[in-house]
Amino acid sequence: MAGMTVDKDKCVGCGLCASTCPQNAISLAGGKAAISEECVACGLCLDACRLGAIRRESGQRQQGLEQYRGILVFAEQHQGHLEDVTLELLCKAKELQRDLDCKICAVVPGRQGSHLAQTLIGHGADTVYVCPAEELDEPLEQQAADLVEQAIRRFQPEIVLFGATELGRSLAPRVAARLHTGLTADCTVLEIDREKRLLQQTRPAFGGNLMATIVCPDHRPQMATVRPGVFAKGEPEARQGEVEALPAPACQPAIQLVANQIAQRSAGIADAPVIVAVGKGIGSQKNIQYAQQLADRLGGQVGASRPLVDAGWAQYSMQVGQTGHTVAPKLYIACGISGAIQHLAGMAGAQTVVAINTDPDAPIFRVAHYAVVGDCVEVLKQLLAQLPEAPVPGGNI
Repeated sequence: MAGMTVDKDKCVGCGLCASTCPQNAISLAGGKAAISEECVACGLCLDACRLGAIRRESGQRQQGLEQYRGILVFAEQHQGHLEDVTLELLCKAKELQRDLDCKICAVVPGRQGSHLAQTLIGHGADTVYVCPAEELDEPLEQQAADLVEQAIRRFQPEIVLFGATELGRSLAPRVAARLHTGLTADCTVLEIDREKRLLQQTRPAFGGNLMATIVCPDHRPQMATVRPGVFAKGEPEARQGEVEALPAPACQPAIQLVANQIAQRSAGIADAPVIVAVGKGIGSQKNIQYAQQLADRLGGQVGASRPLVDAGWAQYSMQVGQTGHTVAPKLYIACGISGAIQHLAGMAGAQTVVAINTDPDAPIFRVAHYAVVGDCVEVLKQLLAQLPEAPVPGGNI
């Protein structure tokens, strides 16, 4: 890893670097600056040192980078159903493949893997690694990490992609740490530098106020997570591919017991065709019931802005935004949401946006297809009075 070092011959022990360090990682020992393990290599001491006694030392470049070729996608499935983000990643992998001239592989855990292999091949995978072990039907992070690591060591891909799901967000950093490589989370853009074969990973930074493009030039594989709904899913094609079996990773009995007790997962807001999202303008926690009733009648689910989650009015699983879920419903009804840039980033994929707010200048209206200026609680009550009580089948609005 890159770090900061002190040239003892140049250092005069002035202490400017120590007073500048926000981590208190620099002290004076024997009249010279000394850097401790608390250093995060922020580089502020470089500017503070007028004698050039501090320098940044680059980490070692991994050997044999040229041996890594291809793209590997972690295919997340639950009870035989592939997560949509898996197919979205395969669609994006096909775009990247054009610049890399390489193969695409997918690794899918569980006994349903063999049945899902053709779907993965149809969406772009050239090879599908399966591990039809019962304990991997709903794998824990350790088990899934063992399987993905095994696939990476066999295939040696230059790029590995995960969905930024509950499992993916925990699994990806585990694998990256084991392989001593980098990981960029919550990417919104993936492109290839064709000359250097580098994956350019772009993600929001500083609260969404700017976009940062990150590369991993010295280690392989290059790894990234992508939120559901960021990329298109694409259409399947009639194509042939290979299916290879991987041995089941070793599993401790205690972990196996927990894995067997995992409850059936319910669909999240990321998959909802209709989302009725509530913000501070809903007024009180009890008023969320009107949003829930509307969502039920439209065959959708209730979402929430971060302030409501922070206040304890809604669960994190309902949060839409940069630090919550990225969604792409057919209809998004924003109730009492002002439209902070972090929230807008999470709902950018919505096909139709209806915004209800008392403030006619609210930022949410800039992205709304239909704007309603008024109290969202009263508007929700009026909508409920006009809709049948029976839910709309399948959210077909």
